[in-house]
Amino acid sequence: MNVRRWRLALGRYADGALPRAQAFGARDLDLDTALGYLFDREYAERGLRPEPGGGGSLDPSQLTAINWLARTRELFPKSAFERMQAKAVERYGLTELLADPATADSLEPSPELGAALLTVRGSIDAKLEAGLRTVIAKVVEQIAARLKTRFAQAFSGRRNRFRRSFRPRAQDLDWRATIRANLANYDAETGRLVVDRLRFNARARRSLEWDVLLCVDQSASMAESVLYSAVCASILAALPGVNVRLLAFDTAVVDLTEQASDPVGVLMGAQLGGGTDICRALRYCERLVRTPARTVLVLISDFEEGGSVAGLVAAAGRLKAAGVTLLGLGALDESAAAVFDPHVARLLADRGMEIGAMTPDRLADWLAEVMG
Repeated sequence: MNVRRWRLALGRYADGALPRAQAFGARDLDLDTALGYLFDREYAERGLRPEPGGGGSLDPSQLTAINWLARTRELFPKSAFERMQAKAVERYGLTELLADPATADSLEPSPELGAALLTVRGSIDAKLEAGLRTVIAKVVEQIAARLKTRFAQAFSGRRNRFRRSFRPRAQDLDWRATIRANLANYDAETGRLVVDRLRFNARARRSLEWDVLLCVDQSASMAESVLYSAVCASILAALPGVNVRLLAFDTAVVDLTEQASDPVGVLMGAQLGGGTDICRALRYCERLVRTPARTVLVLISDFEEGGSVAGLVAAAGRLKAAGVTLLGLGALDESAAAVFDPHVARLLADRGMEIGAMTPDRLADWLAEVMG
């Protein structure tokens, strides 16, 4: 058993329950102090107080939130640091990290941190709004930079396998046609095919507009999906031939379409938590449909319906019967690990809604495919 690792994981309160470990070195003491500053808050919530002279003191004069941030960034790998940073805000209330503009600006932007800040946004002091906006803006910028190219590529035109293109683009490579065109170059002795002629598919151009209704659940568990939804809406809003309606709902529906091009503004106004009335949201969407055959409704939710399940299923059935393309996402983030109500999801699938969980780049490909 690696006693050192267990001791660092469990903290100083495990000293009496573990076999005696070799003495901590200077780095181990730094790790213990950094971990203790964060996770001793868990013990404090259970009524345990730090012992005099113990490591990992909560005393702000010994280790302030700002110093903790700088020290932790140096001590831990980037992935571990980002998780601890998000946990510090979401679970342990280290919102003082937002109080100092320089510190807020130094926070490492990540979707996990953005989701954590959205979760606690409604409970933090108004004086921290500026720092919160700074961090949210950095997270949005990071995500948008990664997704804009993917959306632009996906929406630049659907591949047409019956027309050839002379513009070499990797995503349009037709490998079957390329192999056929180069069969004469096959070397039987080495088993290699020398390719000197590449074949590419052309892309069809969209001439008609599409309406995309992004209907986003504001439940507390959907924080990361709300974050990605806001960014995806802003990217879609900038694409030609795409009309975006951005809707956020809990027990009421808020139309954020006028803010769709400003994801930071959308997120700063998001109200995560509360009940969930998906039925009301879909009924609202019904009123927005102009051309059903050229409308895609993307419902992003955990499907934990607090309203009428029968009404929800009926609304989905009406939309599908009218010709609207329906997609229900249990998650829209980089992990695509969805946790949602399987019963409600199955009922919606029976009414023609495609149910799944996907990453934002996959959503770009899917939308481009159905709107081609």
